[in-house]
Amino acid sequence: MLHQTVTYIKWFPKTFYLHGIHSPFVYTLSKECLQHKKNHSPELQQYRECLKASQKTIEVTDFGSGSRVFKSNIRKISKIAKYAGATKKRMELLKQVVAYFKPEQILEIGTSLGMATFAMACGDKNARITSLEGCPATIAVARESLNYFKVTNVELIEGRFRESIKKLNSHKLDMVYFDGNHSKKATMDYVHSLIPTAINGTVWVFDDIHWSPEMTAAWNEIKTMPEVSVTIDCYYLGFAFFRNEQVKEDFYVRLP
Repeated sequence: MLHQTVTYIKWFPKTFYLHGIHSPFVYTLSKECLQHKKNHSPELQQYRECLKASQKTIEVTDFGSGSRVFKSNIRKISKIAKYAGATKKRMELLKQVVAYFKPEQILEIGTSLGMATFAMACGDKNARITSLEGCPATIAVARESLNYFKVTNVELIEGRFRESIKKLNSHKLDMVYFDGNHSKKATMDYVHSLIPTAINGTVWVFDDIHWSPEMTAAWNEIKTMPEVSVTIDCYYLGFAFFRNEQVKEDFYVRLP
């Protein structure tokens, strides 16, 4: 928590409102998507409430950096949805990002209960989403929930992320949402494995970029990558863009 406080204090003065953004691409993205007042999406709330109402308990297999909330791997689905799943604001934003960019092929690293997966699927029903999850128990809940809500544009793949990424059939990905193992080494391993799938216009979205010193270090390294031309640090989320036509630049944007 100390790291998050310190990084927030450093981050906040760098942020600005729309008049301070001189990139037309970032200005329009911020105005029409990131900082746009989001409409209430009842289907996202219904998905969340369905999970929060569950009385089932599952045993979670955690391959990542562990949980700051749960002390045991035996967890109630309702508690996972409440404390570890994508927040309502995060779900609304992800839905809006997908609706804005209309990516054809999306990869999600870290399905969990499928809350972010569902949000992205609702953003554009023509998008094809592949979501990777290592935990058999959580992916089973996600599969059941997505089926219940009749989601047809998502493919769930169970297995360790590193092995699953190697088996991907897609040679190009328009969007990748990184929400898996929150360690620097694992994050950078995924990043380097997925660089060949990036095309001009690809957007990578990173969750919890200031969650820990390791994640901040990973984010700082990603910003320096020659393939990445534009980054937007929204504190909780980081956006990295592959845009050959754009001068390399980093932005800091406050979300509403």
